[in-house]
Amino acid sequence: MSKERLTATFEELAIPLFDQLYNFAHWLTQDRSEAEDLVQETYAKALRGFASFRPGTNFRAWIYRILRNTFLTSRAGLKASVPLDSDDLAEPSAGPDTPETLLMERSQRLVVQHALAELPVHFREILLLCEVEEMSYLEIAETLAIPIGTVMSRLSRARRALRDRLRQKLPGERNG
Repeated sequence: MSKERLTATFEELAIPLFDQLYNFAHWLTQDRSEAEDLVQETYAKALRGFASFRPGTNFRAWIYRILRNTFLTSRAGLKASVPLDSDDLAEPSAGPDTPETLLMERSQRLVVQHALAELPVHFREILLLCEVEEMSYLEIAETLAIPIGTVMSRLSRARRALRDRLRQKLPGERNG
């Protein structure tokens, strides 16, 4: 395949994922500038290594793995701090927005954010990939380069750890 066609094929696959990759990078770095740098470096590495990508395999998982590995070897990744922005967890409310309901929703989002931030990185990233990025177990396995059985068990342990932390933090959730 010519270099021009290779670049065009890369662009066809990579450009639609830009916003998702940026969001994931921002969740990991918690800094817009670092997220932009991380995505830029990810795209540069992916383009350089695109000849090694096997057509017919999962490009999304492939480029997410590059982003994750780039983060983990970066200064920010070595610190292993992956807090989330409370706005990233926002969901539209079902009822009318009153100051009281908005305050309660924001308060609960902050509790979830803090509980998630307390989890080890391997639990946070698997929850983000599954629940936020909506990746399948197979995509997560490919992204993290782990067996699918490990994905399922790690996800189960991560959900349990998050649930336990939330029970300690949310009023009325201790016995539920």
